[in-house]
Amino acid sequence: MSKKQKIINREISWLSFNERVLQEAQDITVPLIERIRFLGIFSNNLDEFFKVRVATIKRMIDVQEGSRKVEGEKPRKIMNKIQQRVINLQNKFEYTYHQILGELEKNNIFIINELALNHEQGVYVKQYFQEQVFPVLSPIMLSNVEDFPYLKDKSIYLAVKLIRNADPDNPGYAIIEVPTDNLPRFIELPADHNRKFVILLEDVIRYSLDDVFAIFRYDVFESWIIKLTRDAELDMDNDLSKSFLELISKGVNERKTGQPVRFVFDNSIARDLLEHILVKLGIDEDDNIIPGGRYHNFKDFMQFPNVAGPDFEYQRESPLGHKLIKYHKSIIDVIKKKDILLHVPYHDFQILIKLLQEASIDPLVTEISLTIYRVARNSKVMNALINAARNGKKVNVIIELQARFDEEANIYWSRKLEEVGANVYFGISGLKVHAKLLCISRKENQRSVNYACIGTGNFHEGNARVYSDLFLFTAHNSLANEVKKMFEFFDSTYKNYSFRHLIASPLQTRKKMYRLIDHEIANARSGKEAYIILKINSLVDKEIIYKLYQANNAGVKQKLIVRGICSLIPGVPGMSENIEAISIVDKYLEHSRIIIFCNGGNELFFISSADWMPRNLDRRIEITCPIYDKDIQDEIREMINLQLKDNVKSRIINTAQDNPYVKSDSQPPLRSQAELYKFYNGKLKS
Repeated sequence: MSKKQKIINREISWLSFNERVLQEAQDITVPLIERIRFLGIFSNNLDEFFKVRVATIKRMIDVQEGSRKVEGEKPRKIMNKIQQRVINLQNKFEYTYHQILGELEKNNIFIINELALNHEQGVYVKQYFQEQVFPVLSPIMLSNVEDFPYLKDKSIYLAVKLIRNADPDNPGYAIIEVPTDNLPRFIELPADHNRKFVILLEDVIRYSLDDVFAIFRYDVFESWIIKLTRDAELDMDNDLSKSFLELISKGVNERKTGQPVRFVFDNSIARDLLEHILVKLGIDEDDNIIPGGRYHNFKDFMQFPNVAGPDFEYQRESPLGHKLIKYHKSIIDVIKKKDILLHVPYHDFQILIKLLQEASIDPLVTEISLTIYRVARNSKVMNALINAARNGKKVNVIIELQARFDEEANIYWSRKLEEVGANVYFGISGLKVHAKLLCISRKENQRSVNYACIGTGNFHEGNARVYSDLFLFTAHNSLANEVKKMFEFFDSTYKNYSFRHLIASPLQTRKKMYRLIDHEIANARSGKEAYIILKINSLVDKEIIYKLYQANNAGVKQKLIVRGICSLIPGVPGMSENIEAISIVDKYLEHSRIIIFCNGGNELFFISSADWMPRNLDRRIEITCPIYDKDIQDEIREMINLQLKDNVKSRIINTAQDNPYVKSDSQPPLRSQAELYKFYNGKLKS
């Protein structure tokens, strides 16, 4: 690191985070099937990185913004660094994949290709191909078409070279989309005694290329996988005659034809075929041409089947109930008496769904309001809201149509809600609504009483099984009434609302965080204890990082738990020696945002929907919520303490960005996610 460097480039930091995911695939203590699934997660993450972040940098290069820099560096220089780092990670990925294959074979599990099939397996594959695969194939002879066929994002293709022994110098070329939208990527073959066999769909096709091209007189068929990643940015026109819903729908469709940002291929591909493809696609060195191994679209490995038995994957503990919530009892009655913190996936997300189901039929409930950023395709949350509307409740749903990659699901549910008379709002022009809010209004003793849920994550039952998030249920007047005000703001954006308890972006969060950090600085300078504990997904905002450096120089101790991007550089003398930063990557994705300020010994606790990034602080509707309940403060403190003590799945964020594990010779191994389940289970039984 140069002496002047104070910020790690966010793209490089993100790649460092994804390397932590790859470390899980490399970790021999992780169950074997989970290791191969982590390869899928790594690959899926990398796909999105290229679609979004690399696409943005490429646009900067394309428009020749010579004066514009990315964290102090020219876009082309950053692109070169990305290319170098990605190739390095790809090599580690390939090495890890082959290691895992070896471990699978030691356990009598074999991922085989078309060249390793025995007679019985070959017969099975041929039959499977004829019955299931051939009917959905669409091979294209490249010599028969003037323009190269359109390659879809997210799909993989077999590039085929066809050779006649009598005329080997005049090969034919063809391309076949591997139909993973219609068929499973992994096909289990008949077992041989205790040995299990899996073949990939593309190898089933390879085995039958002579059937695909039977009408031609080719003798040799060679094939390699290629894949194209496209720019995922939505480009929306300014046609005022179209509704916002129509514009987003149009943008989603056009995304599918976005500009190429990465081309990956099997490095053993015939060079004449590769050159033919690159020329026809108009791809050059600026489009991130990435050589790789035999297989691509490893994101599909996230769904790799467990053919080996329960010991080869993580055993998912059953989500726990909450001590205060009883079966067949009103959840609203419990919230009326005391705040409740739901911590998924340790607690059962079904508790939130039951709350919505209760509210949908409760005769005293008059109104239900909810924000939606991401939601499950088959959403029980949305079904409960639809039922509420059918039961005569006023239902208000703020749906963020621009939630990247979830636009189609959100469009679907907005239409379903409108069909039953719910009020659907599409946020605020120029601002994404990322806050996670629920408000239930109830008529009690001739007055309206509000009950609220404020979360760090989405109201998404699928995410709640694998994302670690917090949901505060409260009837605290100051909090619940301000949540109600927030929904009134969505309905009447011309009105100004002041919040004394909730902290709302884009108007308040940055200023409030500065004031709280300044308070710690003042305490440190006057000799008082001063510290900040921050658990967050991404720490990118340059100005807030400089404020943390300022606090460091005043003597404010800081402990950071940053799951993803961390542009702050910890542990640098004279700049950040009082700052420690770790990242935890484990079977659950750490997603909750928590902030604790020492405040002279009277700690202040907050949970938030916002990461510390410019977009979350300045260009989105976000909510940071104070925690007033002492029991919940203690609960959060215990959670944070366990994570800070993690010496199994915790990595150190450092200057080198090389992700060393936190190790302790003096302390027994502590894996915070396992200990948190024990903690909540103990509270349930106490």
